Amino acid sequence: MKLKHLIAGSVLLLLGSASLFIGVASMNLEALLQGESHAWSILWQSRVPRLLAICLAGAGLSIAGLIMQQIVQNRFAAPSTTGTIDCALLGYVLSLVLFADISGWAHLALIFAFSVAGTLIFVRFLQSLKFKNAMLVPLIGIMYGNVVSALTTFVAYKYDLVQTMNSWTVANFASVLQGNYEFLYLAIPASILAYFFAAQFSAASIGESFAKNIGLNYQKIVFIGVVLVAVLSSSVVMIVGVIPFLGLIVPNLVSMFVGDNMKKSLPWTAYSGVMLVLACDILGRVIIFPYEVPISIVVSILGGIVFIHLILKDKSNA
Repeated sequence: MKLKHLIAGSVLLLLGSASLFIGVASMNLEALLQGESHAWSILWQSRVPRLLAICLAGAGLSIAGLIMQQIVQNRFAAPSTTGTIDCALLGYVLSLVLFADISGWAHLALIFAFSVAGTLIFVRFLQSLKFKNAMLVPLIGIMYGNVVSALTTFVAYKYDLVQTMNSWTVANFASVLQGNYEFLYLAIPASILAYFFAAQFSAASIGESFAKNIGLNYQKIVFIGVVLVAVLSSSVVMIVGVIPFLGLIVPNLVSMFVGDNMKKSLPWTAYSGVMLVLACDILGRVIIFPYEVPISIVVSILGGIVFIHLILKDKSNA
């Protein structure tokens, strides 16, 4: 077990170091050791904030996907396949219309409110269905998300925000700088709460009747889960943009090796999300250097392949 943790820590240190020193702006260890002000400025103003944003976003969205899969009782559920991300983007566009000259907290509050409301609507609709095929849940979620996305596009056209909206549908960490990413720190308390409620989420994943039989308030646990998913998704959408598939593929890959015990799998889900986003971000920076491929494109290609594999695997085991 200690060897596993040592290897995990070493890989994180290796990828984190690579993330700090790869980029268009010239900066290397020698310049830092010589005390060059330009190199230190790049490090603290750009590279360190970008690394922290990658870690927080990767861990946050992965944990959000894990929680969503527990409360919806479906392995194909994630913020990107249940309408949460689409509702967050609608809230973001409306916040630009309503709070254009107000602080970022007002924008985050509206994004969060739309994420919670939209996700609750989807969850309540699923609870009303008597037949919930494994493929039916993400299909309904994607259709629901498309309806919300169409409404978002309408609002964006009406208020001339199409270009702004499109920039947020393609996540990119290149614009992350010191002072504009700190909302992502909300992922830390949200993740701690998710770990605290992990046993309850696992009980809820078995079913409402089981949860009630062991004395849990099922609807309360579902609501807490939705709130945590909304917090984690909203902060990422506001700061970075939309990263598709992340909350879907990471929890499924982790469960293959760790199992379905959420309290045990949650730390590894967070770690794996960080590793995946770090690796994809580094790849996006070097593949057509000095230009960058947005992180959402790299994750979409990888996520699409894994998603198809998971569907085929589920079909073969049905």
